[in-house]
Parts: sequence; structure tokens; C-alpha cells
Amino acid sequence: MSGSVLLFCLLVIGVVAYWLGRLRARALAGPKLSSLHSRPSYYGGYVAVWSALPALLMLGVWLSVSPSLVQSVVRGGFPEEVLAAPQATQNLEYNMIRSLARGLTLLSPSEATSLVDGSGDVRALLSAKGVPVAGEPKPYMIPAAVELNRLSAISQWTMTGVVFLMAAIGLFFSLRAITPKLRARNRVEQVVLGGLILASSVAILTTVGIVASMLGEAARFFSMVPAHEFFFGTVWDPRFAAAGSGSSAGQFGLIPLLAGTLYIAIVAMVFAVPVGLFAAIYMAEYASSRLRSVVKPLLEVLAGIPTIVYGFFAMVTVGPFLRDLSGQLNGLVSGNYASFIQAQSVLTAGFVMGIMLIPFVSSLSDDVITAVPRAMRDGSLGLGATRSETVKRVILPSALPGIVGALLLTASRAIGETMIVVLAAGVAARMQINPFEPMTTITVKIVNQLTGDLEFTSPQTLVAFALGITLFVITLCLNVYALYIVRKYREQYE
Repeated sequence: MSGSVLLFCLLVIGVVAYWLGRLRARALAGPKLSSLHSRPSYYGGYVAVWSALPALLMLGVWLSVSPSLVQSVVRGGFPEEVLAAPQATQNLEYNMIRSLARGLTLLSPSEATSLVDGSGDVRALLSAKGVPVAGEPKPYMIPAAVELNRLSAISQWTMTGVVFLMAAIGLFFSLRAITPKLRARNRVEQVVLGGLILASSVAILTTVGIVASMLGEAARFFSMVPAHEFFFGTVWDPRFAAAGSGSSAGQFGLIPLLAGTLYIAIVAMVFAVPVGLFAAIYMAEYASSRLRSVVKPLLEVLAGIPTIVYGFFAMVTVGPFLRDLSGQLNGLVSGNYASFIQAQSVLTAGFVMGIMLIPFVSSLSDDVITAVPRAMRDGSLGLGATRSETVKRVILPSALPGIVGALLLTASRAIGETMIVVLAAGVAARMQINPFEPMTTITVKIVNQLTGDLEFTSPQTLVAFALGITLFVITLCLNVYALYIVRKYREQYE
């Protein structure tokens, strides 16, 4: 029985156990439910947890460990010349055996027997069943595929038996443990608390794992390339140097990439901040509730558009439009219709990224502005101030720390953007201040260095991890500073 079917069966067992627990608790209490320590639903939850949770944990462990054990047993039967081959070759051999094993399950018994005996055409039979086989299988592969199927079947049936046995044992003993004095609510809430702690730990451990993996690979990179050359270098050319240059690798200067990242992010914020902030002020202070209920969701639709769509929009529409517009303006002024704005440029990427960031600025700022107490607005208006004066002199100063924090969080979002920059800003790693020329960012070069069939043994690929950890530190510092600003300068209202 497959893992998905077993999971469904465990869910059904849990539902049945829940109702059995409720019924038993009601039967023990009789007409006087107040004699129970907990409500009947908690007794049902207690039985459901003990019936399904241990079996579910066993299922997860079995599905995680069993494939590795089966693979190690099958690989142990490889011929000596295969075991002496490199690990990559052994992986290719095992992948072909897995394809053969999958194909054997689709054959009839007579066809499978002919393959085992060596009298059948392996590739023809498997191709007829829709299972492609790369190359001619070696003589030992068919028996290995049969053994793989046998071990997998044994593992699945054993797993099914163990899981159902654990569920039955849990159901039996949990039903026996139900008494009117059983603290079922406490037990169930402890399980729920453990689930919440586990969910929180997953997020934390994932972050720790990401940082640890990047730090490990970045340390390998810095063992090949000095850190000062990376952090203070002004040339990005990660190709192998020419012969006789005295260096085995190219140049990995971070400064051009960092300059492009910050430049494009600043241009994006120039477009996003005024529009987003003014939209938030209008929605919070001037718009009617009916208009706000319609316009605000429409504005936030921009946040749901995939960034690749923004990239296509920049590459197909905005970039050519700015290029042609600059050519027309140049022609009107000087008679020369050469465009001074390139289709891929800092301006194109920053403008489209600014459009993408508008809902972030607007939503975060709107939440901060609406958090200002109504009494402050009414007091200002009661003293004779106009609505615009109230916004300028009362509401915005009160909400300023939160707005600054929102803008910093939005800036970290802009710094980490990839697809818009890939399609709209180009890949030129250079230092210049002309917004009409292409530049590139850290995220683009991470994509470039990790694209293709690569081995993580050279500085050309390992530099992506150094770039990643650098970008992580930058965004982390922005987020921490935003939280510091909000906590230090926010107003406390009763």
C-alpha cells in the first residue's frame, strides 16, 4: 500500500477514533455529563491523537529511511568493476535500474520472465510500455531491478502492517484509558502546543539551515579567493584568466554588483514611495468606506502579479517605449533620432519594480496611518485645523516611525528582486551613474553563476553563495533597522 493511501487511511482511522472516544465518554458519564473532567469532544480528540499520531510518525520515518536502505542493499550487489567506478557512474547505473524496475511492473509475467531469462528484447518491451531506457542495459541490471522491486514490495507491505498495528494499539489503549477523571483536555492541548512549537521550529530551523549552507559554501569560496578582493574589488569578470596571467581564476569584485543593486532599488523607491504613500493617505483619510472597499483590493492586486510578468512587461512594453520616446525627444531637439535611453536600463527596471512595490508601500503605510487614534484627528479638527493640516501636522508625525519601517521593509524587498532585473536591466556589471544605461544586480549574477550543469568545486560557482550571504546580510540589516525604528519611536496610545 502506497504512502498516500496509508495517509488517507490514517485520517479515516482518526475520524472513527474521535467518534468512538466521544461515544465512550458519554456512555461512562451517562445522563450527567458534568461528571466528566473534560467535554466529550476532548475525549474524542485524545483517542484520535493516540490512534493516528504515532502511526503517522512511523509512516514518515519509514518513508524517509526505507528508500535509502533499499538502495544500499541493491548497490551492494553491484559487480566489482561498478563499485570501483566513481560515484557519478554508480548513480547513473542505479537510475537505469530504477527505470527497469518501474518497467518490469508494467509487463506481463511471461514478458518479465523472458527478460529475466535474457531471451527478450529489453528496450523494445519497455519502450512499448512507455518506459524509455537510455542505452542497452547490462546483464546484471535485470536481476538488480527484480531485486529492487522485491525489496520495495517487502518494505511497503511491512510498512502497511506496522502502521495499522500501531494505529490499532493506540486505539485500543486510548479507549481503555478513558475515565471520567481523565484530564483529556490537558492532554490534547499539550499535543496542540507541541504542534505549534514544531511549526515554529520548522521556520527557525529552515532559516538556520539556509544560512549554514550558504556560510559553508561561502567559506570554500573565500579559501580560493581572498575576501578583500571580493568585497573591495571593482571588476566583475568571473572567467578563467588568460594563460600566463599568473592567476587561475577571474576577478570577483562585489562593488559593481552592489552599486547596481542599490541604484536600481533607489530608482524603484523613487517611483513607489510617493505613489504608494499618497495612495495610503487618500485611502485612510479621504476616501469613503465604499470607495475604499473597492479601490484598496484593486490596488493590492498588483502584489499578486508574478514578478516574471512584470519582467515581460518591462522587456516588451516599457523598455521599447522609453527607447522610442527618447529617440523622438532627441530628434525634436537636435535632429538626431538616436535613442539615449536603452531598452534595458536602470530606469526601465526601476520604474517597473516601483510599480510592483506600490501595493507594499500602500498597504503597510495604510495600516500604520489607520492605527493612529481617532481622538487625535477629532481633536485637531475641533481646534479648527483643516483635514490636510491634520494629516500633515498630526497624523503623519504620529505615524512616521511606522512609515519609515514600512519603507525600509519595502527597500529590502526591492534589493532582493530578481526576475524584473534579469529581463529589464541587463547583465552588464559596471559602475556608472547614468540611469539610461544597463546595469546588473547581485541576484542576477547569482542566477547566472548557478545556471547550467555545474559542479560546486570552482570559484565561478561558489561565488554565488558568497553573493547570497552578502545579500542576506544586507536585507537582514535593513529589517532589523526597520524594527529598531518602529520600536524606538512609535507612539504609545491608550
